[in-house]
Amino acid sequence: MTAGPLDARTAGAVRGLAARATAADRVAPLSEQPLLWLTDPEPPAVHVCATDASGEVVGYAQADVGAATWVSAELVVDPSRRRTGIGSRLLGRLRSEAAVVPGRTLQVWAHGDLPAARAFAGDAGMVVVRELWRMRLDLTSPRPERPLPQGVRVRPFVPGQDEEAWRRVNSRAFAYHPEQGRMTSNDLRAREAEPWFDPAGFLLAEREGALLGSVWTKVHPSDEGRDDGHAAAVGEIYVVGVDPDAQGLGLGGALTALGLDHLAARGLSSAILYTGAENTVAIRTYTRLGFTKASADVKFGYGTQGSPSGVTMST
Repeated sequence: MTAGPLDARTAGAVRGLAARATAADRVAPLSEQPLLWLTDPEPPAVHVCATDASGEVVGYAQADVGAATWVSAELVVDPSRRRTGIGSRLLGRLRSEAAVVPGRTLQVWAHGDLPAARAFAGDAGMVVVRELWRMRLDLTSPRPERPLPQGVRVRPFVPGQDEEAWRRVNSRAFAYHPEQGRMTSNDLRAREAEPWFDPAGFLLAEREGALLGSVWTKVHPSDEGRDDGHAAAVGEIYVVGVDPDAQGLGLGGALTALGLDHLAARGLSSAILYTGAENTVAIRTYTRLGFTKASADVKFGYGTQGSPSGVTMST
């Protein structure tokens, strides 16, 4: 296990590995946060790299160790080296990291809910503990109007000014959420440095100068790497958050509608978002706006370990 940032060469090798897996599976094996944490100077995460005799990275796992009661992980094995025990070995290392704290559980994401991932999890004695829906909307179809609550005004996010206020409201809005509610100032700044970041698509809702909520949009140049048949550029409702004191006003639906209007004005024909399958309130809101379920990611709990020959795990 390695804490802290990977060196540039190793981080590049991991990204290359993820790209090969994406091309083979039509779904990205690592989500945005693990990729950002590859070179983050102080990530609440540890890295495990599996290398062959030539030093090539053929497997990678990352464990989010920022929570006290669970470790959330993602892993990927080179398509040409699968079914050789590398995945089991990575899983074993992840289990060891989780066991450092007595009672802490291991949970592993499988993006796209692919049959091979299901089989791997089943062989390891793992079961589904969470499901994340990917929902899609046709932006060219008419959408119902969702007016803002009385007295609420919306403006774009101002970098260098609004970070802390936004982060406080985000933490309150997602206090229940295992990932979003833990977003730090470093996490926010890392996203501001990404090529896709556009403050014009990051809208803040205020009343009498107090921040009530926000909608943050993102544009993907291509939707390739997914298994739902879409390859054109796509917009995303990246984050919609409403302060608990402002909930019940219809602000979440109104902000989502404004985010969709922004994406449509950019000439995009479709939009996506992610939401937990257990969040029935959000799903009802998004369904009323026209979203439908397109695919799902699943998180598995429990695990086992194995040990392939000829492969080295860096620690």
